[in-house]
Amino acid sequence: MAKIEIFEPGRKSKNGFGGVKWIIAGAAALIVAACSVTIVPAGHTGVVLTLGKVSETSLSEGFHLKIPFIQEVQKMSNKIQVYETPASAVSSDMQTVSSTIAVNFRVSSDKSAELYKNVGMDYQTVLIAPVVQECMKSSTANYKAEKLITERAKVGDEVKSLLDETLNTYGIYIEKFNIVNFDFSQEFNNAIEAKQVAEQNLIKTRTEQQQALVIADTEAEKKVITAKANAEAILAEAQAQADSNKLINDSITSKVLMYEQLQKWDGKLPKVAGEDKGLLINVDVDDIDSTPDFSYTPPAATEAADSEEE
Repeated sequence: MAKIEIFEPGRKSKNGFGGVKWIIAGAAALIVAACSVTIVPAGHTGVVLTLGKVSETSLSEGFHLKIPFIQEVQKMSNKIQVYETPASAVSSDMQTVSSTIAVNFRVSSDKSAELYKNVGMDYQTVLIAPVVQECMKSSTANYKAEKLITERAKVGDEVKSLLDETLNTYGIYIEKFNIVNFDFSQEFNNAIEAKQVAEQNLIKTRTEQQQALVIADTEAEKKVITAKANAEAILAEAQAQADSNKLINDSITSKVLMYEQLQKWDGKLPKVAGEDKGLLINVDVDDIDSTPDFSYTPPAATEAADSEEE
């Protein structure tokens, strides 16, 4: 026969108390189980702390067991991170230089535990920030303000090398260093602008002078070419005239001259003629078969010859 218990106020049931115990035990077991495992996400390293002491070994990505309530795991990122900050420095010519810089860095997984032990999780503020400022000042001091503008890439490479020398020992490696911009005082900017304007004007003046010289040289060459051509033309004309005169001179003979006289004679004899007066044209019978020899003896010359004979 079943036993019936009568519930009385203020009296606890034995079966109810036992159920609470099992619930508490189950919850405690779940808490212990949860504290016994850890998951390290991708791109991170798990730094194991045993009662606050950093273990020499670190946990890689994935699922791991740990001692509950005794061990704690700090997850440190090994991904590339970006640290951006303004920086102020002084150039070698005592110009104040304000700049914005961006540092791409990563933490080595092999040295994550050491970095956490020596620096902690706030390594950007404690370590990277002051080192970046110091390296930026050190490199900027080697350049004049104007050179910082034209050789910004070179300055960035130098700062990156300085950062590597200092931060690599902590397990921090610089992937890329960028100088986003340089900013100078208003007076310096005005001086740079004035200098650039002066240089542009000088370049323009030199260009115009060179163009004028080229034009002058071209005109001079044209004149030389024209003068040379005229001289050659005159020389050629003179040479042609000389050749013509020589040809004419070589072709003139006494017979030709007599022939020309006959061509121009009108056939009239002189009106005055005396004894033994010669004819205008002397005809030699011996020259009948050959080209006639024409000669002209003036009357005055004939009379003078007769007077000498008397």
